[in-house]
Amino acid sequence: MATEVRIDALLPAEMARRAENVGVRKAEAGFVPLFALAILAGAFIALGAVFATTVAAGSAGYLSYGVSKMLVGLVFSLGLILVIVGGAELFTGNNLIAMAWASGKVNTRALLRNWVIVYVGNFVGSIGTAILILLAKQYTFGGGQVGATALNIAVGKVHLGFVQAMALGILCNALVCLAVWLTFSARSTADKIAAIIFPISAFVAAGFEHSVANMYFIPVGLLIKTFDPGFVAQTNADLDGLTWTAFFLNNLVPVTIGNIIGGTLLVAGLYWLVFLKPSR
Repeated sequence: MATEVRIDALLPAEMARRAENVGVRKAEAGFVPLFALAILAGAFIALGAVFATTVAAGSAGYLSYGVSKMLVGLVFSLGLILVIVGGAELFTGNNLIAMAWASGKVNTRALLRNWVIVYVGNFVGSIGTAILILLAKQYTFGGGQVGATALNIAVGKVHLGFVQAMALGILCNALVCLAVWLTFSARSTADKIAAIIFPISAFVAAGFEHSVANMYFIPVGLLIKTFDPGFVAQTNADLDGLTWTAFFLNNLVPVTIGNIIGGTLLVAGLYWLVFLKPSR
């Protein structure tokens, strides 16, 4: 008797079980492959950021604010597409491991181990990409518009208030984890790409804050400021507040906290309550 082959998308209850199983596998991954895949994910997200910065350069003068932001969001989607389809470990998406943790299939130590290893690996991949962009002088393209845009993005991010940055981080990772969640319904590469594009475009267009993306956006501005002061002088940018301390304290810390809240509570927690919580 022939076996029935399903080609339709998984339903939410099946997606929840798939997310739970994926969470267990991620939590049990060995250090070396986990760290290597985390470096890749940081580089992938940074490549999406490079694409977005390049497209944003000069577009504000020709397109309306909303259309410009939408276009930037669409191209930034490249980052998560590479992560999901290519296979890599992204800290923000791995907040969904909380579903397996809530079910008791992953203990707290394994959960935190995954998050720490992946977070550090993402940072290495993002910084590495920023260094390559500096060496390649890609920021000088477009008559320097790419670099000027990169500097403006970095400055804007370090001047956010702590609470504002955290709230923007919550909103961001709710959308990122929803994008990853939607890919659990997919049965093909095209399905996965289609599921990713709109949530990711939405968070970028809306100006929400992603910790791993910011591991590229802000350091590349800092590297340009430090190693090419002549270029900075040509842009007339005010970079007094752009420092490594401001990067960590004003942005990365609050945004990371917000990302964890948005991913674990608003997405993983709610879907676990609906589909996986044992009935009493």
